[in-house]
Amino acid sequence: MAKVYIFLADGFEDVEALIPVDVLRRGGVEVVTVSVMEENMLVESAHGVQMMADALVDECSFDDADLLLLPGGMPGASNLYKCSRVREAVTAQVEAGRKVAAICAAPAVVLGQMGVLRGHKATCYPGFEQLLQGAEYTGELCTHDGNIITAEGPAAAFPFAYKLLALLTDQPTSDQVAVGMRYAHLMAR
Repeated sequence: MAKVYIFLADGFEDVEALIPVDVLRRGGVEVVTVSVMEENMLVESAHGVQMMADALVDECSFDDADLLLLPGGMPGASNLYKCSRVREAVTAQVEAGRKVAAICAAPAVVLGQMGVLRGHKATCYPGFEQLLQGAEYTGELCTHDGNIITAEGPAAAFPFAYKLLALLTDQPTSDQVAVGMRYAHLMAR
């Protein structure tokens, strides 16, 4: 079973974190939500929703991660970037050739400023493109280039989650979850 760690910082965009949690768990992926807030498992979204994380960032090693996921939102993405453990985990993940995914502001504010996107195609929330240091901006809802998967913003949360599920399991599993959640029906209209 694939394992995903989703980093949560105060100010995270609600749907960019929770839709991937939901879709991936429905598809049989182990998902661990990780608070990057010092000694506080309770994280508050950009819209005031409080969420209890599964673990604290300092309790996790991330060596068993198939994917690290960074939701966007502001100031959530900035708070992720400020966390040295997040930057260390992302660097180790990339160096090990394992998958990293980010959505909305996080591709630019975290991965872009870290230099992780150099030589890759990537997308992000419009207006943050200048922070995609060394990346080719695509403007797509979801961009997959090597082991880096980026998405544009809240509306991209479902296609982003289904793409991640397909990469971590297989396309039939992702398609089955999309049908069961009525996403495939919605997109057929």
